[in-house]
Amino acid sequence: MQRFFMPVVAVGLCLMVIAVSVVADSGSAIQVEKLATAKLPVPPITVEKNYLGLSTEGFFTLPQINSEVVIIQIFSMYCPKCQAAAPKVNELFRLMERKEHVRGKVKLIGIGAGNSAYEVEVFKKTYQIPFPLFPDADYSLHKICGEVRTPYFIGAKIDPDKSFSVFHTKLGEFDDANQFLDQILTLSGLKEG
Repeated sequence: MQRFFMPVVAVGLCLMVIAVSVVADSGSAIQVEKLATAKLPVPPITVEKNYLGLSTEGFFTLPQINSEVVIIQIFSMYCPKCQAAAPKVNELFRLMERKEHVRGKVKLIGIGAGNSAYEVEVFKKTYQIPFPLFPDADYSLHKICGEVRTPYFIGAKIDPDKSFSVFHTKLGEFDDANQFLDQILTLSGLKEG
């Protein structure tokens, strides 16, 4: 009886883990209202503050970003896949800034799950990240996002009335920055005819 019971329990636990992972990876676990009202520190660097279109000091919420779409990367400085993805994410940022019909309409930020301000700064310098990164040392934003694995990308739309909705999620690296940006533009409705 015990020989049969242990494999059944092990299989059952594996299936539970897979089911929880699928829910988190699908983006269905993202608490959109809480994500929209979560407060992030206004970047102290003027270039980053201007990039986000923020004129205040202190804290801001994602719908306050002066943009139609925000791509949020959940990363960790300790994640080897995040480290490997950094050049492609930097390429995505440069591509967004080069394309006239995209610049200003789509912004990119990173949130360091479990990372302190110091750890985020180390990641930023090591991988020469040109877009704003924010610490999430207590995992509060990570929990709001469904405790997803990293790297994880969230495409969110900010409407003129400052309503906020998630239209796309992706677990893991993307293969091609052009294709990923095209997918974001298509799904958000920003794709040029």
